[in-house]
Amino acid sequence: MRLLTVAAMRRVDAAAIDGGVPGLRLMEAAGAAVAARARARLPAGGKTVVLCGPGNNGGDGFVAARLLAEAGYGVDLVLLGERAALKGDAALAAEAWTGPVRQADGNPLPSCDLVIDALFGAGLSRDLDGAARALVEAVNAAGVPVLAVDVPSGIDGDTGAVRGVAIRAVETVTFVAFKPGHLLQPGRSLCGQLSLADIGTGPEALAAGLAVGPPLHRNGPDLWAGAFPRLSGLSHKYTRGHALVLSGPATKTGAARLAARGALRVGAGLVTVASPPAALAEHAAHLTAIMLRPCESADDLDDLLTDERLNVVLAGPGLGTGEPTRERVAVAAAAGRGLVLDADALTSFAGQARLLAAHLADGDARAVLTPHAGEFARLFDGTAAAGGADKVERTRAAAELTGAVVVLKGADTVVAAPDGRAAINDHGSPYLGTAGSGDVLGGLIAGLMAQGMDPFEAAAAGVWLHGDAGLRHGPGLIAEDIPELMPAVLRDLVESALR
Repeated sequence: MRLLTVAAMRRVDAAAIDGGVPGLRLMEAAGAAVAARARARLPAGGKTVVLCGPGNNGGDGFVAARLLAEAGYGVDLVLLGERAALKGDAALAAEAWTGPVRQADGNPLPSCDLVIDALFGAGLSRDLDGAARALVEAVNAAGVPVLAVDVPSGIDGDTGAVRGVAIRAVETVTFVAFKPGHLLQPGRSLCGQLSLADIGTGPEALAAGLAVGPPLHRNGPDLWAGAFPRLSGLSHKYTRGHALVLSGPATKTGAARLAARGALRVGAGLVTVASPPAALAEHAAHLTAIMLRPCESADDLDDLLTDERLNVVLAGPGLGTGEPTRERVAVAAAAGRGLVLDADALTSFAGQARLLAAHLADGDARAVLTPHAGEFARLFDGTAAAGGADKVERTRAAAELTGAVVVLKGADTVVAAPDGRAAINDHGSPYLGTAGSGDVLGGLIAGLMAQGMDPFEAAAAGVWLHGDAGLRHGPGLIAEDIPELMPAVLRDLVESALR
């Protein structure tokens, strides 16, 4: 599913109006969608307080208030600002409201069953202060369920950041397409249930919006199902790729095994763990279908990679930091194989993102980097990717700098490619925040790349599959559970999106 930035949504509205759709008709449709969601939450004859702001978001609120009153619900309308100051379509919507208008003057909110937040939309560009801040804080303190219009007031529609203070909603209804701020934290946690309404802008206007900026997606099978590996009667283990996972020394081998298990479970035909000789027995005590090869140095790895069947290398989990790891990354990159770098492999290049980029360019490696926030900050320290509140733009900058797909992990994982394509993942569970979970994710991505998926699609698919496993398991999840959940995850995927 494509997402629209604030600028892209403005382009949609403008294109619809230029194409002959009156702005007031769009506002009426938006207000009707809000009223419909409010009715679904209100008891028969229930009461709502509609908070209207000074712009078009407030106009949507006036429409919703009118329709709810006409349907027999009790409605108190509270306006932030002066009614006479309303302009354009918002002023016309306010004229059609015949009920009383209360001023947001610091008095307690009227008692109600539901608050409709139509104060500020996704385009908010400043921190809330003064009367606006006081009103938002009063709503949050009241403990009444809130239905937000477009975004909860105080949320930046592009970044999900809180602009000073923000409404906590149980549901957010937005229009035409979801915005990045609906999926990026902390906005995602403040939106509650997400509802999407078609307000009649039309396909041509939507196309105009989608042309603004590089593509941004909500991660899901619609993005990568066409590239997902499919088996045929001619498939066998050698057609499904061979992933090589680099292991650290004895007593630090578990992360590599978790990654290898993920690669095997997601469908790689063969997986080998390349281990220092002193750790081979430790691995052998745990591994059966996964093979073992001795490898203690960059020279050893270079020798291993003379086998062209080893088409993807995963380096980082438990590998150790420093020059030996940098040397192994350089060898793997120069070999021109698929390459997934995580954990220690990324930390080994702290502050040296350009050196890593040079290694990747040297062998034209098809690479995926999978840092969490701390690893990302260390790796990209001193670059354009290091600063700013916009997680999507920081991840895009990192991908452009390194020439690799970058997976910036978290509750709102962002996947970005060097060409600007990006996806935000909200398909996951907080129970995935456990030791070794990221190692399995690296293995899933490596296993998909081994089967022929391009890095961006493999990364996005791996993140979604990882999240689906977390959602299925729930409480008590540990990293070892994730690969064992893959058969059920993949079975459902094959039976639905891959048909």
